[in-house]
Amino acid sequence: MDDIPKILMTLGTLFLVGLFTDLLGRRTFFPRVTLLLLAGFAIGPSGLNALPDFREDWFPVVTNIALSMMGFLVGHHMTLPSLRKRGRPVLWISIGEVLGAATAMFLGLVLLGFPPVIALLLAGIAPASDPVAIIDVIHEVKGNGEFSKTLESVVGIDDAWGLIVFCFLLAIAQAFYGKGEGWDMLLLGIWEIVGALLLGLLLGIPMAYLTGRLQPGEPTQAEALGIVFLCGGMAVWLNVSFILAGMALGATVANLATHHRRPFTAIEGIEWPFMILFFILAGASLDLDSLRAASLLGLAYILFRLLGLVGGAWVGGIISEAPPLWRKWMGIALWPQAGVALGMALLASQHLPELKEVILPVTIGSTIIFEFIGPVMTRQALIRAGEGQGYNEIRIGIRK
Repeated sequence: MDDIPKILMTLGTLFLVGLFTDLLGRRTFFPRVTLLLLAGFAIGPSGLNALPDFREDWFPVVTNIALSMMGFLVGHHMTLPSLRKRGRPVLWISIGEVLGAATAMFLGLVLLGFPPVIALLLAGIAPASDPVAIIDVIHEVKGNGEFSKTLESVVGIDDAWGLIVFCFLLAIAQAFYGKGEGWDMLLLGIWEIVGALLLGLLLGIPMAYLTGRLQPGEPTQAEALGIVFLCGGMAVWLNVSFILAGMALGATVANLATHHRRPFTAIEGIEWPFMILFFILAGASLDLDSLRAASLLGLAYILFRLLGLVGGAWVGGIISEAPPLWRKWMGIALWPQAGVALGMALLASQHLPELKEVILPVTIGSTIIFEFIGPVMTRQALIRAGEGQGYNEIRIGIRK
């Protein structure tokens, strides 16, 4: 009982911080994602240390809810007509940026003289992006053109490709150390992806049929929240990707429930409060000491990841005959990196503890930079690609 006033006051303060950052983001160069991360960092353990101890208990739950909702909303855009229209650029750009980031990272680090096993692990982590930050920036600038919709689809599936690449490279790295379970890890990685898609499909089919039947055309908010939360919880229980499960769920409902789209409207209406908590708690979890520990290897990781993303997306854009503006800005829009990369780094550290003191500081330190600067670059990419309604004052300033 003693914690109830503290919990309520903390939630109230965090939501008001979210409101302030949203207003500030509309009047400055910085997206609200970056501002929320900075606010979390300022009040977290590396700053004022003003958050209560139960922050660590909240973060896994908030992360699951936020990513499940985000995956569900991304899946809404993956209808058959949409894929027929932009499926080719989505496929090739996503494959291009994943392979580009992994290849550039491995070759670059080896040429600089770093051990091949370190290069393999960081090459597997490099393609991972932060779909929550990227899609929130799209929503913030009201991007609703073809570039934005393609970017949403790319960021929705590139982590699937990235997981496959990571599991494969982790298996090879373990083989360097003579550990026999390397290929078992590859199978577990495949299960994380395939199992997530099957879960979303199996939950999405009955949801698509039942939703809106209680009152035709007007499914309740509880209906949509119930199935999304159920999907997220089952994904954790089955040890599969909850963002991919949510995406498969959303895509199944969008393709089969053609009589309405109200489940997506319901989730969109309550998504932002969870995003506020997610980004502030994510910012509070960042450690400044990790940034200092990254040093030369961390700087090389940042440089080669950026080169790989931009170059890979450009090549993918050429193969898919995407517009020149897409080739130029799609890779830059994919700069943010956070939770998925950290999860990969933790997994690599568990199976190769000898490399923990190298992999974790580099990944965490670079995440700090990518999360602060990445959303800014995503917003600039959207604006320069001709999207971002309501930001005319920014567009006028960068056209020169």
